[in-house]
Amino acid sequence: MIQIGEQSYAWNDPVMLAALAGISVLLLFIVLLILSVRRTGQSARMAQGLARQLDGLGQAVQVLGAGQDQLTGGLRSVSDAQANAQTQTIQTMEARLTAVQHQMNDRLHDNAMKSARALAEMQGRMTETLQGSTVKTTQSLTQLQERLATIDKAQENITRLSGDVLSLQDILSNKQTRGAFGEIQLNDIVTKALPSDSYAFQHTLSNGKRADCLIHLPNPPGPIVIDSKFPLEAYEMLRRAETPAQVTEAARAMRSSVKAHIKAISEKYILEGETADGALMFLPSEAVYAELHANFPELVRDGFEARVWIVSPTTCMATLNTMRAILKDARMREQAGAIRKELALLYSDVDRLGTRVENLDRHFHQASKDISEIKISAEKAGRRAKRLDNFDFEELAPDDVGAEVVPLTTPKSE
Repeated sequence: MIQIGEQSYAWNDPVMLAALAGISVLLLFIVLLILSVRRTGQSARMAQGLARQLDGLGQAVQVLGAGQDQLTGGLRSVSDAQANAQTQTIQTMEARLTAVQHQMNDRLHDNAMKSARALAEMQGRMTETLQGSTVKTTQSLTQLQERLATIDKAQENITRLSGDVLSLQDILSNKQTRGAFGEIQLNDIVTKALPSDSYAFQHTLSNGKRADCLIHLPNPPGPIVIDSKFPLEAYEMLRRAETPAQVTEAARAMRSSVKAHIKAISEKYILEGETADGALMFLPSEAVYAELHANFPELVRDGFEARVWIVSPTTCMATLNTMRAILKDARMREQAGAIRKELALLYSDVDRLGTRVENLDRHFHQASKDISEIKISAEKAGRRAKRLDNFDFEELAPDDVGAEVVPLTTPKSE
């Protein structure tokens, strides 16, 4: 509400709105008028400055025209001088270019000749190189063919070996053939380690059981049995086990199989008064042997308690070497009496030989003495013969017939 005198007007009253609009237009007109006046003053001031600049520009244009006339004269002089210099330079350049052209022609000719000779030499070398490369390539291809043939043979061997490996797997998958495999390996080890008369294969004991191998050791300990066992199924199950349950089941199968083998060997092949107080169980696999000692030590202890010692191919060879030393010592003891008897006879022969050598020495000494005496007698006889040769035998006169004759006597032995 606005109070003017005694009249009151509202802001939204049309009269009030019209009055306000008129006042606004009047104020805008006044502002525009003020701005126009100011701009008119500024334009006047700018026109005066522009006039002064135009006067300065006219003077500069006059100065520039004078300078342009001077520049035109200078440029004409420079142009004439440049034309003369250019003419002389062109003549000099033509002469130099002619000389350079002659030099370039000579050099090009020389270079062409050198290039021709170099090309010919290079062509010759390339021909020789190509010939050598052809020979080397031929040799390389020949060698490559030979190597390919060798590779083909090796591939055939690998294929055959793969078949053999598959055959070995088939053999090991069967219990009977697997047992034969262990017996063959045991046979090979025993025959290499012991003399041929110290063992017997497939020997039948008094209880009717047949042992894979019986070693004839002296008492004690007596003959000892080696039986081949191969618990492959339990070991393969243990190797393929992935979960804890499978590992537990495979370990149970391994313990059951090995304990059964230990019990069978202990009951069949340890006979009091016939065999040693123990036996050997031969495992033809180092992996199974290592698995038992690494993860199943209780089975090894069970074998010790049952007097069944578990051996692998390596430990079996070491055990057999020890047995060979025992056999050698036993045979030395068996032959001790014969050796003593032979030594006594040898002593008698040596004593008799000493007596005969002494007699021979005495005979040689006597013969040497006789030969010395014979030499002495021969020397004396020689000296006497030499003296007789020096005597003069003259003819005797008749009066000398009764003369004394010196008798010849037998010389005394000296």
